[in-house]
Amino acid sequence: MLVVVSVVFSLVSPWWFTPLASNWGTIDTTLNITFVITGIVFVALTLFMAWCIFRYRHRPGSRATYEPENKKLEGWLTGATSVGIVAMLAPGLVVWDDYISVPADATVVEVVGQQWTWTFRLPGQDGVLGTVDSRRITAENPFGINPDDPKGQDDVLVGSNELHLLVDKPVKILLRSIDVLHDFYVPQFRAKMDLVPGMVSYFWFTPTKAGTVEILCAELCGVGHSMMRGTVIVEDQEAYQTWLRDQPTFTQSTAEAATK
Repeated sequence: MLVVVSVVFSLVSPWWFTPLASNWGTIDTTLNITFVITGIVFVALTLFMAWCIFRYRHRPGSRATYEPENKKLEGWLTGATSVGIVAMLAPGLVVWDDYISVPADATVVEVVGQQWTWTFRLPGQDGVLGTVDSRRITAENPFGINPDDPKGQDDVLVGSNELHLLVDKPVKILLRSIDVLHDFYVPQFRAKMDLVPGMVSYFWFTPTKAGTVEILCAELCGVGHSMMRGTVIVEDQEAYQTWLRDQPTFTQSTAEAATK
């Protein structure tokens, strides 16, 4: 039934989901299950209320009876409600487990949110991100990278709000905020999560289509919230490496700042 509903909606509705740009079709399926269950309940309750209005309308000589409780009815309602809630939550728990179970070959990208812009950090040749500390954040070190950590010297710093990713390559997104609560959201990736000050959250996805998509902040983060946007460009290996070579490392950024 769910497949039939999805096909019908995709054929007759211009407001259906945009084409997938990642592997999270399971999130769409989970949303469809929720829509179907809540839709059935909505129709059933509306018809029941309409029937009650007609069946128990005022008529001369009729008198309402007072029934404070009905254990049989309460049992049926409790059971049906429990089944409906489980049917909506169980698929989400399965998807969530996959959502945070990162493949071993995933590329790591750190997303840093700050009022009202996005910046990004990638591991260098060693494949490991250096340690950071918000107390180290300065104009010369906007990511707060520990200069004494050798693993951070080759970290690639993307100071613009444009992030490039490889097509068909799993990506682990590390999320960090250096001021207030933000939310990294790319609708086409079917993926979003909050950036909470003082902690690092994460999720993963696999871009499956080359192209350009927009990054949004889905958490009200101040007067410039609506302008907190960025761009993700999904491309092939050659184009990605060309872009990557143009990005400075932490060592290069530090040396450049020292000369100013």
